[in-house]
Amino acid sequence: MSTRTTALDSVIFGVDIQSGDIRGDAPSYAVVAFDGEHVDRDVVSYRKLRRLIDREQPDIVATDNVYELAEDTDALVRFLRDIPEVTTLVQVTGAQQPEPLSRVAKRHGVPYGKQPIKEAEAAARLAAANVGQEVTAFADRTELKVARGRSTGKGGWSQDRYTRRIHGNVRKRSREVESQLTEANLDFEQDVTEKYGGYSQAVFTVEAKPSDIPVSSSRSGDVRVEIERERRDGIEFEPLVKRRDHVIVGIDPGTTTAVALVDLDGNPLDVHSTRTADRAAITEWLIERGRPLLVAADVEPMPETVEKFRRSFDAAGWKPERDLPVDEKKHRTREASWDNDHERDALAAALFAFDAHADQFERIARKIPPQFDRGEVTATVLREEASVEAVVDRMVIDEEDDDDGVEHRARELTAEEREIHDLRDRIDRLESHVESLKETVEQKDAELRQYEEELSAARREERREARERREVTRLRRENERLEEELEAEREQTEQVETKLERLKRLWKLDHSNFASVAGEETDLVPVKPIEQFTVGDIEAADESFGLAEDDVLLLRDASGAGRSSAELLADIDPRIVLKNGTLSEQAREVLHTESVPYGPAEGVTIREIDELAVADESEVETVLDGWREDEAERQQEQTESMVEELISEHRADRQTEQS
Repeated sequence: MSTRTTALDSVIFGVDIQSGDIRGDAPSYAVVAFDGEHVDRDVVSYRKLRRLIDREQPDIVATDNVYELAEDTDALVRFLRDIPEVTTLVQVTGAQQPEPLSRVAKRHGVPYGKQPIKEAEAAARLAAANVGQEVTAFADRTELKVARGRSTGKGGWSQDRYTRRIHGNVRKRSREVESQLTEANLDFEQDVTEKYGGYSQAVFTVEAKPSDIPVSSSRSGDVRVEIERERRDGIEFEPLVKRRDHVIVGIDPGTTTAVALVDLDGNPLDVHSTRTADRAAITEWLIERGRPLLVAADVEPMPETVEKFRRSFDAAGWKPERDLPVDEKKHRTREASWDNDHERDALAAALFAFDAHADQFERIARKIPPQFDRGEVTATVLREEASVEAVVDRMVIDEEDDDDGVEHRARELTAEEREIHDLRDRIDRLESHVESLKETVEQKDAELRQYEEELSAARREERREARERREVTRLRRENERLEEELEAEREQTEQVETKLERLKRLWKLDHSNFASVAGEETDLVPVKPIEQFTVGDIEAADESFGLAEDDVLLLRDASGAGRSSAELLADIDPRIVLKNGTLSEQAREVLHTESVPYGPAEGVTIREIDELAVADESEVETVLDGWREDEAERQQEQTESMVEELISEHRADRQTEQS
């Protein structure tokens, strides 16, 4: 990075030890004061250097090794505490493992010489270019304590009044400090220790540096105010600025020009747009924030303005195969922040350029030795289209030239050597391309395996859901069937309960209408009704309530019966059959043959409840007696008829014999 050409806002001191040692008695230092244009040089003692820093209060004290100013960590902490608060100590060669100053100066285009005064000047110029690490031992948090300024004493006649006055003044001053911090819009926490009459102390922890706090240390009478910046656990190094040494730049030219920066890991760093700034102002904005190694546009072909920026930084270029669609640019920049469409387009160009070179950046990073700057090597590889090994070898030779001070001129290569070199570069590029293709194939295979696993999981889930649906359907049907059965059982239960109630009412009939059922002289007989004198109705009655020997049966309709019906009824061997209607001759003959009593039902009072009925025993017996009488007469008639028939046959036989 080139140094600034305009005056700085403040002075920067570059310091390098001239002679002696900080651990010795009288070290001397080469000091260079640099304001961006003018350079003042001097050699001073350590004590004079301290006085010079206190008097001039430079913005930065820059050195290549901070332990040239302090013998150990504790001394360095004291040095940092004693220098003016506006002054920052910077180590321009890095953090815990600094690089050689010569290498850093060369990298950033700063003049360098081995003399201490030249090294001091190089340190000042590097710090002016925002190169280096700020050395700090304190956090941006300050403890402000308001406490008693004198002791309350051991006692006396006025001890209480004296103590109350001191504590009251501490409380008053604490409230004033609180009000000042609040008016300054500072974040703070307050811890108060209350004592008799007020406060013994109040501690404010303020999220700010002492210079940002509108309160200073003081001691007056009863109250003292102490300010102490919170110390960190050790010495820390922080970048002087968040350096973006090597960046990818996206540019969207036009009436409004927008630029965007992306680091080599694909992280958006900054965006900027302007309607008034010319190319020089945009170039200065970019120089202050990084070293472009790749300049990108979002359209094809690359606009001439973008090409000029690329040439001015001697950077590689990138453009898409076709103009980037708006929806793709929105999607790619969805996680970044931008204020307008121009900034979005510039950022999209930088991000798409990174995507196109991401694999190459990763391969370069793997091949770079740890002592070399990743960005520098990457920029050279992109710019020269050379192999990483060739770039590293050339940088090693350059460093050896810097270290021994002897210039080594490379001899001119022969045609054969140039061809070998070109072939090696081509092999490296092809190997990189093959490696990239292999990585792409592996990535696609991994994606394919993932999709197959997702498909298998989806199919398993679908089969499980189908099984669940079938099971739910089966259970629903089973539930409906059980509900229907339950409903049928409920209906049957209701019918039985209704019948039971009717039976109860029947048993409670009045004695005047029915035989007594409550006393001991109950004279009722159950009657089992049969709807019609058919085989089907007889079997239905038998299945419903059972037909047994000596039962009293009631034929509601006795007409139309055949021989089979009569024989089935005779097999039951009932006590008597009460009938409504006229029996057929066939049925009458079977009943007489089987000696089954029957008689008309008109003369019997029958009380019915659905298919059940009862009758008076005496009335049934009356019908049974009538059948017995009729049966006796019938048998007598049959006997007389048989006798007459025998007599007739005998007479006929005698007449035959006589003739």
